[in-house]
Amino acid sequence: MMQHFVRPDGTPPVNGYSHAVVFTGPMVAVSGQVPVDVHGRVVGAGDTAAQVRQVFANLVTALEAAGAAMDYVVKLTVFLTNLADLDTFRQVRDEYLDTARPPACSLVKVAGLVHPAFRVEIDALAVLPAGA
Repeated sequence: MMQHFVRPDGTPPVNGYSHAVVFTGPMVAVSGQVPVDVHGRVVGAGDTAAQVRQVFANLVTALEAAGAAMDYVVKLTVFLTNLADLDTFRQVRDEYLDTARPPACSLVKVAGLVHPAFRVEIDALAVLPAGA
């Protein structure tokens, strides 16, 4: 069971996230995913959209391994090295999420990530679907 409170009365406008998500069931915690492919190669050096797509592809793979999916994500934490990448991040994010039922989200601008070519890192919390 999940219930999304995208914009409850008295909260500020949102852009692709819910102010709160209520859920029941076992949780899946997905470590921060970075723009690295299955072979350990950095994807999209200098290309924010390619990096965000790789990060979401990695999230999907990790969630599926745990028996979940993007539809069951209740919280994302996003780390960007450049806020000029925010619009690109949002466009790609919306390809992977149900925009009518977005997860809660925090977005942090950071000075850098573990590899200097990384522009984005995202971790996730999800609930396992009933019967999983």
